[in-house]
Amino acid sequence: TCSSPWVRLIWPLPPTPSLRPKRPNRPNCKINMKIAALFALFGSAAAFAPASVSKTSTAVSMGLDDMPGVTMPVKKFDPLGLALVGSEETLLWFRAAELKHSRVAMLATTGYIVQAAGFHFPGQLSSDISFESLSSMKPFDAWEAVPDAGKAQIIGTIFIAELATESKAVHYTKGGPLPTVVFPPIDFSGVSDETLKTKQDRELNNGRLAMIAIMSFIAANNIPGSVPALAGIDMF
Repeated sequence: TCSSPWVRLIWPLPPTPSLRPKRPNRPNCKINMKIAALFALFGSAAAFAPASVSKTSTAVSMGLDDMPGVTMPVKKFDPLGLALVGSEETLLWFRAAELKHSRVAMLATTGYIVQAAGFHFPGQLSSDISFESLSSMKPFDAWEAVPDAGKAQIIGTIFIAELATESKAVHYTKGGPLPTVVFPPIDFSGVSDETLKTKQDRELNNGRLAMIAIMSFIAANNIPGSVPALAGIDMF
């Protein structure tokens, strides 16, 4: 006789003995146990199933299509699927991070090339270090030669710029504008939507290329021969 409570729940038997089926026709206890376990499994799976996954993914995908930076030749380049991680607020945070890294990478790449070409400001960086002496060094060596007070000023300026972009009345993850250039501020209020979209596409594409470029410069500086195109150039 099968006395499992799961079996009684799935296969209840009437209390009247005369209405019970005959023993030969009664299902096997092992089969009943398997059926009970199957129902329990389905029940637990349904309790933890993410019901809104498809809806969220569709909304995020549509948001990505409408955002700047989706251009030829590679549209929606997202090999890691980061656009589908989290909510739409997460997607906007990723976009703001990409914008900031793009702008920093463009400045870094330009600065590296200018430094490597030997161009420099006139005068002194500090009482004992001239800009001319820094221009004769590799960019990473030049950074090491900057006094600690100068490094603190640079990092402090970066902190102020970051604070300015993150302290808007309406944050960009809540529907506010994405971070803009802080120094100097640029006014695009008189630019048409179509022209602004083109400029935003160019900024992102150039920034993405600059991120690849500065990573190549860093690799070439630290691992000789890792970037064949830069091999043999003193500043790399």
